[in-house]
Amino acid sequence: MTDAFEVRPLGRVHGGRAEVADDDWGDVRADLVLDPDAVGPDATAGLEAFSHLEVVFLFDRVDPQHVTTGARHPRGNTAWPRVGILAQRGKNRPNRLAISRCRLVAVDGLRLTVEGLDAVDGTPVLDVKPWMEEFAPQGPVRQPAWSRELMAGYWRADA
Repeated sequence: MTDAFEVRPLGRVHGGRAEVADDDWGDVRADLVLDPDAVGPDATAGLEAFSHLEVVFLFDRVDPQHVTTGARHPRGNTAWPRVGILAQRGKNRPNRLAISRCRLVAVDGLRLTVEGLDAVDGTPVLDVKPWMEEFAPQGPVRQPAWSRELMAGYWRADA
């Protein structure tokens, strides 16, 4: 398969963390500043009625030479099993795409203030969607123990 496509950022993350880190993202507050050349001035109309957003963004700080296409130990931790990159949410994935759910704090035109977005200052935002409960998984969720250990401090440092 050689099909390629182009994706233009809708905006960028402003504020929050300046450096990539693995944990304690829950209280990080930042703005998503949308580009008026990419979306219309009323693109966010009605968004304030939602409590949470899903934000699609690019792991732009990952050097394409460091992308993983096979298996590895999550975070390099050999106590956890070696699993394929598609069985984890690591940033060194083939297309360097990320999806994160965060709290929507405020909407001011094309500026969205969010909390708990695990993207750093300057990150290109590719899409923004309101979170709706109906998009949550249907039925019980299954995941391995190592993933719960990995995520223990992701949102809170004191977890």
